Amino acid sequence: MPKKGKKAKATLSDEEQLLLFQQKMLAEEEMAKKKERLLSQFLKDKLAKEEHNSALNLNKINTQWRTVLREIKTRELHKDIEILSQTFERVVDCKNSVIKSLAKDLSEAEEQYAHALRSHLHNVDQLLALQRCRLNLLEESYNRELEALTKEFEIERKTIIDQHEKEIHYLQDVFMAMEQNYIDSEYESKLEFQSMWDDLKNKNLEEKHFLRLQLENVVEDLWRRFQDALKNYTDATEDRKVAFETLKVKDEKSSKEIEAQMKKIQRLQDSIIILKGKIMVHSRESEEQNQYIRDDKELVHVQLRKLKAQRTQAREISQENLVKLTLESNTTIKALRKIVDKGEKILKLAEICRKFETEEEKVLPFYSSTLTPEEQEEIEEINPEEFTEELAKVIADYIGLENFWKRYNKVKLEQLSLEHRRAQLLEINRKLREMLKQYLDGISVSDEVLSQLNPLFVVNHRSNLPQPLSIPTTQPGNKKPPTTYNIIEAAHVISHIL
Repeated sequence: MPKKGKKAKATLSDEEQLLLFQQKMLAEEEMAKKKERLLSQFLKDKLAKEEHNSALNLNKINTQWRTVLREIKTRELHKDIEILSQTFERVVDCKNSVIKSLAKDLSEAEEQYAHALRSHLHNVDQLLALQRCRLNLLEESYNRELEALTKEFEIERKTIIDQHEKEIHYLQDVFMAMEQNYIDSEYESKLEFQSMWDDLKNKNLEEKHFLRLQLENVVEDLWRRFQDALKNYTDATEDRKVAFETLKVKDEKSSKEIEAQMKKIQRLQDSIIILKGKIMVHSRESEEQNQYIRDDKELVHVQLRKLKAQRTQAREISQENLVKLTLESNTTIKALRKIVDKGEKILKLAEICRKFETEEEKVLPFYSSTLTPEEQEEIEEINPEEFTEELAKVIADYIGLENFWKRYNKVKLEQLSLEHRRAQLLEINRKLREMLKQYLDGISVSDEVLSQLNPLFVVNHRSNLPQPLSIPTTQPGNKKPPTTYNIIEAAHVISHIL
């Protein structure tokens, strides 16, 4: 038999060997395709099974989580109802006590009001009686003063009238004396004038007589010549003579008027002289008065300069004060605006925060003090005057903000506790997300999952995890052996947690 096989093999030609090789290749390809189809079918079946299991597990988790949430919510609601009932009872008790105290205060206030009204009416009656007595006394004093003033007025009036009459008589006497002096002086001046006029008249007569004697001869010669010339002249100027006569009549009339005017002028000159004397007297008096007025004027000017200097100084000071006041007012206005803006912001934040308050916070906004009675007594025994530091004094000034700081500290503590709780929940959420991601990576097939390490992905009894190398124990080395990881499914973990 072996000899025959050798002969058969030897008898195969190259073409037959090629055909056999091609058949073997085709058979291997068919086997590989079958394996691939089987593998894909297996993976599809496994994927469908895992999806079905994951949906089932997710429904189980959701149902169990809902029951847990319902139980927690019911417990919270029961606690809230208990707290609200307690707070409601407490508030009702507080309201009842307040109503009782207010009713008691109201009755006491009504009694006090009635007592005060009676005392007020009694006081008003006393005040009215005192006012009537005072008015009677004032009326009597007014009448007495009025009688005294009328008597004084009558006495003063009589004295003034007597003095006025005396002054009138005195002025009349002075006027009569002045008029008598004027008449005497006028008579003397007339006598002097008459004597001077007589002297001048006598002198003129003597001179006239002497000149008459001298001029008689000349006049006779001239008379003859004149007569001759007159004849010639009368013959020549007959018309002019008529005109001369008329002019002469007019000249006489004008001379009479001139004399009358001269008399008037003389009288006026006399009156002017008298008035000049009076003017001189008055000018001296007015000069003295003007001098006094000039001195007063100088004093007034000096005082005016001082007042102007004081006014300018006061104006500068007031201007500086006004500038300071405007600057300070602007700074205060800005500061007050900032304070108002801050207050409005605080009020807006308070309105926003009031929406988020719980029923317990609305009923009891301020919690009771956490201090022990001994610590509270020690704080009350401390005297604010003993504080030496400025900070302690400022704290003593802001004791009225104790309720505000209580509420602020309460909110701050709640904020810190919520932040801490949020951090814990975020950590729990992160862990749950990691576990859920591990579970989903274990049940899903994708390029991203295949490129990563996955202990659940096994093909041909092989995993994509790196195999640890066997290191002989006899060889000493500094490198540590690679660590192994235990992978637990998320569904298994959730079932044990819930």
